[in-house]
Amino acid sequence: MMDAKRLEAFEKMLEAVQNEYGDILAKMEKMKTDGKVKTVTYQQLMSRKMMHQNMLSLYEIYGLVDEEKKTIIEQ
Repeated sequence: MMDAKRLEAFEKMLEAVQNEYGDILAKMEKMKTDGKVKTVTYQQLMSRKMMHQNMLSLYEIYGLVDEEKKTIIEQ
């Protein structure tokens, strides 16, 4: 039973990281269109984007990301 709980926890974590990454990309795109790429907030989002991108890349390396969800990492 412990394995099922671990798998469920992992799936929730992966989904949360993917959702957060998507939210970060959307916020950055909006700031870019508003001409706010030199702001501290944009730079903080860039840092968070890189961290989430690295996490998702590791998941991909280990074969833990579904094929249809891989495209978000490449942005």
